[in-house]
Amino acid sequence: MIEGLLGEPRDLADGVRLHAAGEPTGEATMLVDGFMVSRLIEAGKRHIVAIHVPGDFVDLNGFALGRLDHDLVAAGPARIAQVARDRLDEATQRSAGLARAMWYATLLNSAILRRWIRNLEALDAPQRIAHVYAELHHRLKLIGRNVERTLRTPFTQSDLAEMCGISAIHANRAVARIRELGLGEIRRGDFYASDWSALERYARFDPGYLYGARANVHLG
Repeated sequence: MIEGLLGEPRDLADGVRLHAAGEPTGEATMLVDGFMVSRLIEAGKRHIVAIHVPGDFVDLNGFALGRLDHDLVAAGPARIAQVARDRLDEATQRSAGLARAMWYATLLNSAILRRWIRNLEALDAPQRIAHVYAELHHRLKLIGRNVERTLRTPFTQSDLAEMCGISAIHANRAVARIRELGLGEIRRGDFYASDWSALERYARFDPGYLYGARANVHLG
């Protein structure tokens, strides 16, 4: 049903801002391929508060509220497809299952955000970065994109710093620490894992908050 609503896909170049904070949104956007991030800018400092993977509706807040409180930016080349808000609104009114799917997606986004907030207090810098890659590994697996060893992302060390609430210098040291521990190596955003299970243990990663196979979502 969702695929039937979406328009023709279009490509975004790295760094293109699809929506700016406070800007009215007339469409709902699905990420077809690549990565996007939600970003806040305050006093000239940037904070990445969410990563979006293929299959995500990246601007569901805008669908419900008419605008976003953050920028939505392509991280590396990305492909998107959109549907007019009015058309999606009509479809959710006709289909309780589709409305539940949209609701589930927003609840999952909130669960991920809560875990990111927890990580700022519970984990040190290397663990936070390890957690980012462990989470991405699982989220991609949930959409059928299994990563055996190399998880390819466009994220720079500055991006990792913005995700983890640390400085670029601390991000550099954290990346080096992950390598020293033999957990994996990060080169130009790509994570070369030595042992995913060991990385998860180090990052204190529990995939339960992503639900996955544990999700009991009735879409009838």
